[in-house]
Amino acid sequence: MHMKIGELYKRRRKVELGGGEKRIRAQYDKGKLTARERIDLLLDDDSFVELNPFIEHRAVHFGMDQKEAPGEGVVTGYGKIDGRDVYVFAQDFTVFGGALGEMHALKIARLMDLAVKNGAPIIGLNDSGGARIQEGVVSLDGYGHIFYRNSIYSGVIPQISVIMGPCAGGAVYSPAITDFVFMVEKTSQMFITGPKVIETVTKEKISSEALGGAKVHASVSGNVHFTASSEPEVLEQVRHLVSFLPQNHKEVPPQVPFEEEEDWIEELAEIVPVEETKVYDVRKVIRLIVDHGDFMEVHEQFARNMVVGFARIAGRTVGIAANQPKVMAGSLDIDSSDKLSRFIRFCDSFNIPIITFEDVTGFFPGVNQEHRGIIRHGAKILYAYSEATVPKITVILRKAFGGAYVALNSKAIGADLVFAWPSAEIAVMGAQGAANIIFSRDIRESDNPERTRQERIAEYKEKFSNPYVAASHGMVDDVIDPRETRHKLKQALIMLRNKQEQRPAKKHGNIPL
Repeated sequence: MHMKIGELYKRRRKVELGGGEKRIRAQYDKGKLTARERIDLLLDDDSFVELNPFIEHRAVHFGMDQKEAPGEGVVTGYGKIDGRDVYVFAQDFTVFGGALGEMHALKIARLMDLAVKNGAPIIGLNDSGGARIQEGVVSLDGYGHIFYRNSIYSGVIPQISVIMGPCAGGAVYSPAITDFVFMVEKTSQMFITGPKVIETVTKEKISSEALGGAKVHASVSGNVHFTASSEPEVLEQVRHLVSFLPQNHKEVPPQVPFEEEEDWIEELAEIVPVEETKVYDVRKVIRLIVDHGDFMEVHEQFARNMVVGFARIAGRTVGIAANQPKVMAGSLDIDSSDKLSRFIRFCDSFNIPIITFEDVTGFFPGVNQEHRGIIRHGAKILYAYSEATVPKITVILRKAFGGAYVALNSKAIGADLVFAWPSAEIAVMGAQGAANIIFSRDIRESDNPERTRQERIAEYKEKFSNPYVAASHGMVDDVIDPRETRHKLKQALIMLRNKQEQRPAKKHGNIPL
């Protein structure tokens, strides 16, 4: 028996070495860790349990019958983050460049099935050169099995992808379907076709980093939600994100112990300028209101006119959505509509209440926006808020104009509670524009057109553009002192904690994609 046990440990050691010392050193030379080191950093100490370490490929063509692939180029298993179960796979670049073959895919697919059966998040650490060409079409079929599970398990368990090296060709579609994507700056890239193919086909010359690096995907394409400068930093970010999320769609996010904070926040009385043309950073408002100022912004570098992310109020996770007056006056365009809609749907999938801080001039005007489909993209916001059944609370900080007011969780599309600060202006359009249209003749024929214009603007604000008019029609539940905003939100979340709401029975809706 001791000989048999010795053989077991010998085989296990071989699997743990992956592609061997030389390839491990090459990984280090690129500023990258090994698959197992990444798992150790991600998970709680000594919590990882490996699955299927001895699986082997069965390819025979192109000399594959003479080649070994320890662990099949991917480490799979389960462990814990802050004591809560998660399932993890980490592609091993030291084995065939992490290329995905039939059995590599089988390990991942089986892990995904286990994660769903046991109702826990799955995290993929991607570092792969793509499909294993020597295995032909079975490697492509393997991708299909993973994509299928990404899709049907969407909204069942949280799915997180971390790009820690190359991710090219068909491999990119698994991260694209998952809920959140992280990238490491300068050492990871993601693209459908690489620079050489692009140069051959289109004659365009571009580097891998400029084509599909973390900065590009975080700020231009919007394919990536979070970036970090190192692997330990990005894995710590993943741990932070997981701390806000429930295990699955049947659970609520974990309640975190918290120290009572002052609910009367004096700074809020001064932070938002009353003048609608003056800018401010809405993230300062958010951080003053949430527990300990801890706000994990999602898609921070993309569509910056809209801010979304996770925080806690009284220890409970909330999803925050807010217009950013510093960028495009907080108006909504195509990219911000997509960003917001997907975030709302994630929160609704996983029982996370949504708080919307509103200061919006409207949908961003322009020929380019109209021709690219701002109507269709803006409609996604309306669809997402209307479809969501989690607690939904809106706080109107300042401007709430036109269709954007309706879209951003108004009472008409299902808000449970709408609060407004005294500075709120709720109207079809801004007072200045409205006065110029409604009173154009009076202004034109006046002896002092500018004075008349200002008088009419003031008249419009008094009659239509203040929060009390909307409140009188039941569109605003209460006009509140800005300094009591945190207190009001705490009360509202407690009141709504047992909210139950159903939508008409159907197979699924058809969001305007």
